[in-house]
Amino acid sequence: MAGHSKWKNIQRRKNAQDAKRGKLFMKLAKEIYVAAKTGGGDPAANPALRLVIEKARAANMPNENIERAIKKATGNQEQTNYEEVRYEGYGPGGVAVMVVCLTDNKNRTASNVRVAFSKNGGNLGETGCVSYLFERKGLLVIAREGLDIDEDDMLLQAIEAGAEEMETTEDSFEIYTTPETFEEVKEKLEKQGFSFASAEITMIPQTYTTLAGDDLKKMLKLIDTLEDDDDVQEVYHNLDESVLDE
Repeated sequence: MAGHSKWKNIQRRKNAQDAKRGKLFMKLAKEIYVAAKTGGGDPAANPALRLVIEKARAANMPNENIERAIKKATGNQEQTNYEEVRYEGYGPGGVAVMVVCLTDNKNRTASNVRVAFSKNGGNLGETGCVSYLFERKGLLVIAREGLDIDEDDMLLQAIEAGAEEMETTEDSFEIYTTPETFEEVKEKLEKQGFSFASAEITMIPQTYTTLAGDDLKKMLKLIDTLEDDDDVQEVYHNLDESVLDE
């Protein structure tokens, strides 16, 4: 993972989504709805719901929007059923892409995702064609600004809390866990007084692909097109985005 700040890539995408705040809130509401419908409306007893609520609050989603989504899921007035579907394929230059969707109409979603790939120099593949290039990990990001702790001490605290490894950048400590130990590590670090710029279970690329010129432009357009789709919740890819900082 060295040299590739996952958080920096996440920030870039989040910054782009800030311009589409209404759409982002809608996607978060859908995610809250599914988590509450699956595991119940009490965040204390539903880790998945608790995590997405934290993500929503980090995005400045109003509390009434959060509560409305939970009430819809736990009440009887809403009969919508969302299903998680995943698509895998390749972008320009062979970039691996995984698309996670929540949809109430799989035909519509499949068509939209297929068109997004084909119009931007990519193509959908079979299930499993790129997933082996990613590893599911917990990612806890602690901003370094105003934090009085050096890298060695932070690494020691993270490892003692049960983390697997830590990557340090100029702006942040990026702490990686297994999905199974994510909640435990997060809670232990919170008890130590740390707060998180981001806390999520995500897919980490094991290798990266570098693009330039037209291929890079097409790949960025593909990501934007997919993320703009109402049914798409997450877009994972192994594009080396460090070139965008140059």
